[in-house]
Amino acid sequence: MKSLKPSVSVILSTYNAVDWLEKTLWGYQFQTTFDFEIVIADDGSGPQTKKLLEDFSKDFPVPIIHVWQEDEGFQKSRILNKAIVACNSDYILMSDGDCIPKNNFVEEHIKHRRKGYFLSGGYFKLPLDISNSINYADIQNQNCFDVNWLKERGLKSSFKNKKLTAGKFTSRALNFLTPTNASWNGHNASGWKEDIVRVNGFDERMQYGGQDRELGERLMNSGIKSIQIRYTAICVHLDHARGYKTQETLDKNAAIRKNTRDNKVTYAIHGIDKNHDVTI
Repeated sequence: MKSLKPSVSVILSTYNAVDWLEKTLWGYQFQTTFDFEIVIADDGSGPQTKKLLEDFSKDFPVPIIHVWQEDEGFQKSRILNKAIVACNSDYILMSDGDCIPKNNFVEEHIKHRRKGYFLSGGYFKLPLDISNSINYADIQNQNCFDVNWLKERGLKSSFKNKKLTAGKFTSRALNFLTPTNASWNGHNASGWKEDIVRVNGFDERMQYGGQDRELGERLMNSGIKSIQIRYTAICVHLDHARGYKTQETLDKNAAIRKNTRDNKVTYAIHGIDKNHDVTI
């Protein structure tokens, strides 16, 4: 049954990646809870994405909201702010349209959320050949989270494989012991909408490279703490090229982040509060 106000709004960012978005949405068909909605933050995709979402919406177990803007280059921060406004839940989980969630992904975010905190998850990166080979049945049967299945298809041994093999108690220990910062990661992080809105969402001056971390830094500057769930809430990342990655934008974003850290900035002047027109 579709709730008018679900426990979680799941924001998925996308741009002209229909095959990866389809696989990602299959992952959300097999969640252990359906007390959520999906908000697609679409940074200017063509009609194929719209058609895919229309087809999925006909019998999808949760509502899908399509928030779209004209293609004006890489403007992910802007479309994410529009998606935040469109969320109906008090709690927001952010991921990407190229990250397939494990079947307990949403449930784990609900289980660990706490007032005054945001949750920091990670992802398990798959090589391109395995990313291409994953099909509907592999997601339904959770094969793509099975290390042995992945190794049969060429996955190399690595400590990172612990993300997929760690049980309940081991994952808790690894979350505690990992040297990785509990930062806001755009592919797997969640927090309270009121906290995100209070810091005015994403800084729209920022393009590819760290705009998610900068949001987390402002949240922490405002008094919000973070909880590490890197080994608890799992998604696998499908490989792809990043033609939008440039040194110029990386340097620009690094300077903005440095200012945020050095001056304890809590509010993005170039953020949500510009009365965006949202296309749904």
